[in-house]
Amino acid sequence: MEKHKSGFVTIVGNPNVGKSTLMNAWVGERLSIITSKAQTTRHRILGIINGDAYQMVLSDTPGVIKPNYEMQSSMMDFVKGALEDADILIYMVEIGEKELKDASLFNKIKGSKIPLLLLINKIDTADQETLMTTIAFWKELFPDAEIFPISAITGFSVKEVLDYIIDKLPEGPAYYPKDQLTDKPERFFVNEAIREQILQFYSKEIPYAVEVDTEDFFEEEKIIKIRSVIMVERETQKGIIIGHKGSALKRVGVGARKTLQAFFGKKVHLELYVKVNKDWRNNVNQLKRFGYKH
Repeated sequence: MEKHKSGFVTIVGNPNVGKSTLMNAWVGERLSIITSKAQTTRHRILGIINGDAYQMVLSDTPGVIKPNYEMQSSMMDFVKGALEDADILIYMVEIGEKELKDASLFNKIKGSKIPLLLLINKIDTADQETLMTTIAFWKELFPDAEIFPISAITGFSVKEVLDYIIDKLPEGPAYYPKDQLTDKPERFFVNEAIREQILQFYSKEIPYAVEVDTEDFFEEEKIIKIRSVIMVERETQKGIIIGHKGSALKRVGVGARKTLQAFFGKKVHLELYVKVNKDWRNNVNQLKRFGYKH
């Protein structure tokens, strides 16, 4: 009988290189928010990829940044924790990129003894010459890495990389039930769906000053009733989120509801409220409450 393989695979890289797009392509569900704004992934999200003879537990981590406030420090702690747990490491870059935004993390990856895959993403945006130069650049920096040029958005080489990783997984048991796709609870995905809408509809600082807290989640046979609070840091931000006669907030609600109905496969009733929670990004107790601090 074929032996069962399992392992933890971590994806790291700068913000917006396509980590979440790749994970979602593999897991087949929209587990990580994908938008064109940097810093959309704030937590470490596990996606679980199951086959009869394998289980791959994938960590999508926040993009690597230099932290400006307490919440961002916590985000970088998630990245470091995911590196330590990994059996296989994926370092994802995009065409034209030359370094990770944190030199110590870059050196940690370089000195790591575990199998390393270097994925060069967004090759659909480059010509052949640029691609060859990029491959040569990274080959020199990481001579032991397996380098794959991919396009997460078009699917180019996405399956080949997955097959390669499954082949490299160590023997081991399934860590999670085989029908489970993620380690996060339902409320987490409600919060992320609302945050995704905020990232799309509001500009400047607003999306980064927002946290979402789902206070009620009641699932009935034909409908899920949800009540969520959007936290902002200042009164002025509250006004912007709500918009003229509530129009902006309504738009967020409509978009989030569509996403959640597709995700849960049933009707969703969503109530949204906005509250001021002063300076939550630097408040350790608030950060613990929102899952940034262990």
